[in-house]
Amino acid sequence: VKTATVFPGNPAKGKPMIGGGVNLYADGDGSLEAIIDFHLVTKWKTAGDSLLGALRLARKDSRKILIIGAGTVGRSLREAYGAGFPEAEFTVWNRTRANAEKMAAEYEGMKIADDLETAVREADIITSATMVTEPNLKGAWLRPGQHVDLIGAYRADMREADDEALRRARLFVDSFDTTLGHIGEIAIPLEAGTIDREDLIASFYEPEKMVRQSDDEITLFKNGGGAHLDLMTSRYILDRWRA
Repeated sequence: VKTATVFPGNPAKGKPMIGGGVNLYADGDGSLEAIIDFHLVTKWKTAGDSLLGALRLARKDSRKILIIGAGTVGRSLREAYGAGFPEAEFTVWNRTRANAEKMAAEYEGMKIADDLETAVREADIITSATMVTEPNLKGAWLRPGQHVDLIGAYRADMREADDEALRRARLFVDSFDTTLGHIGEIAIPLEAGTIDREDLIASFYEPEKMVRQSDDEITLFKNGGGAHLDLMTSRYILDRWRA
């Protein structure tokens, strides 16, 4: 059972906006086996989900990665993508530049973008982890061959990319069960007729379809997360601790 709290004013106090924990129960008798920190579970399940999408959909020669959002998830994305694309150069953009500076100082060679449009146009992979309701990623900025990874939106009113971005890209999700119907990133353009259900090509459950077809296409992956990932990640953390 995963619980979370959201306090938007926390970053100004030097604390994470989101907190919480995972109560992990035994399969056999229902006894409480562990209470695991929310951030540890979210770090690996979210970043791992997005990295798997990028390894399947991004160009293999991707060398410039832009991270939009300098929070806890942004840092885990830097670590995950750094492992999956070890030769890549990283840039971070954040609405508050001071937070981008703090993040960049933690990773050798990381650059800071002042203009989001310019940074998007230059990147091979764009990974976004922001809690916005008005899209800050514009489809007009995208160019052929890019991969877009969207993480932040989890409510019905939240979107990180605009209609043009979805129209221009081939669309993929981690799981239809966790992305359709309740996340605005997909639900809003579906309801408006901007995209059709058939435009969502595949999920991880159809690996043979989860592929890039050409070097020139734009691919877009929506990371919807889900309780199944929390459970698998929590169990893995506990098993590793016990080993």
